[in-house]
Amino acid sequence: MAAGKSADAYRTISEAAVETGLKAHVLRFWESKFAQLKPVKQKGGRRHYRPQDIALIQGLRVLLHDQGLTIKGAQKYLREHGVAAVAAIGQGAAAGDVAPAETAPSPRPQRARRPVTKHGAPASLDSVLERLEAAKARLDTALRAS
Repeated sequence: MAAGKSADAYRTISEAAVETGLKAHVLRFWESKFAQLKPVKQKGGRRHYRPQDIALIQGLRVLLHDQGLTIKGAQKYLREHGVAAVAAIGQGAAAGDVAPAETAPSPRPQRARRPVTKHGAPASLDSVLERLEAAKARLDTALRAS
């Protein structure tokens, strides 16, 4: 909780970022991805997060960062279980509790990372070596010509 503020006080985006352990740009991005996250906006566009917004953000952080869900997976979980369930996960995480197994989604499996080419295609070691040898041959030819 922000220093000097009551539990039901509104938070600015910087206070919300500190309280949730996220950066302000992440909060703004999540607003675009989760329709349920709607802070109050003042005339000048300044955002003020209500306590229920903070709880929802903390729940989304658990789903996305701790549980490893994708944005689409978190959106689906939010649709199926509702805002209150996601906020409860966040409040449990803030209190240090572990979410019950039946409400917490299982994490997505981690894939092994492979090197990729400049165009995004997977690169095998053989193809990388072939390109290096071709580049070396072009360089040798250019040096002999000069």
